[in-house]
Amino acid sequence: MNYVPDQLRRPVASPIAVMPTALWQAYPDFGLPSTAPAPVNTPSDTARLLSLMVGRRRVRQGEAVYREREPFLYLYAVRSGSVKTTLALPDGCEQVSSFQMTGELLGLDGVAEGHHASSATATEDSEISTLSYAHLSELCAAPSGLQGSLLRLISREIVRSNSHVVLLGSLNSAQRLAAFLLNQSQRLSARGYSALEFHLKMTRGEIGSYLGMTLETVSRTFSELQQHRLLSVERRHIVITDLDGLSRV
Repeated sequence: MNYVPDQLRRPVASPIAVMPTALWQAYPDFGLPSTAPAPVNTPSDTARLLSLMVGRRRVRQGEAVYREREPFLYLYAVRSGSVKTTLALPDGCEQVSSFQMTGELLGLDGVAEGHHASSATATEDSEISTLSYAHLSELCAAPSGLQGSLLRLISREIVRSNSHVVLLGSLNSAQRLAAFLLNQSQRLSARGYSALEFHLKMTRGEIGSYLGMTLETVSRTFSELQQHRLLSVERRHIVITDLDGLSRV
C-alpha cells in the first residue's frame, strides 16, 4: 500500500499544522506564507544588474546557455522564457538545482573558481541577455554601490542552496511538491500572471530531480493533492483550487 502522509489522510477542511514562520523566513525559496516578510535582498539589486545587460540571444528549448566547467565570462539574465540549472553526477545523470524565469539572473556560480559549476539549459524557447563579468568588476570598483548589490545576490544564492538541502531533508513528498507549487505561484504572481492557474515549463522528471523524488512519486503526489481538492492537474497545466489548503500542507 502506498504511504499517504497523515496530513493528506485528514479532510481538507480540518486543521493542518503549518510550518513555523521562522523556517519559512530562513528558507524563502520554497514559498513564503503571506504573513512572512520579504527576503533580505530587494528587487532593486537584481534590477540594477538587469539594467546593465546588453543584447538578446535566442536559446531554443533544450539548448545550453552555458555548460559546467566552461570559463566564467558573463552573467546572464532571462529576458523571456525559462531556464533550468543542473549539476553533473558521477554516474552521468543530471541533478536539477534550480529553475529561473523571466527577470532572473544566471551564472553567479562561476564567480568563485572562474568557471561555471553548473550547466544552464532552456526549458522552452527563451531570450537571454549578457553582462561581461570583467565590465561588472570595473563597475564594482567604482563608488556606485553596485558591489553591495552583487554581494547580496551571491549571498542569496548561498541561502537558496542551503534552503534546498535543509528542506529536502525535513519535508515529506506532499510538503515538497506543495511548497514547490506555492513558490511557482508566487513568482508568477509577482510578474503579473495568475497565482492560481499556470502552465509548468518543466517536466515531472525535472521536478522530481529538483525535489529529490522519483518520477512515480511526483505523479502519485500530484494525484493525492488533486484527490484532496487542493488543485486540478491536466498534464503540465495547474489550477490551484484551495490556496490556503495547499499552504497548510
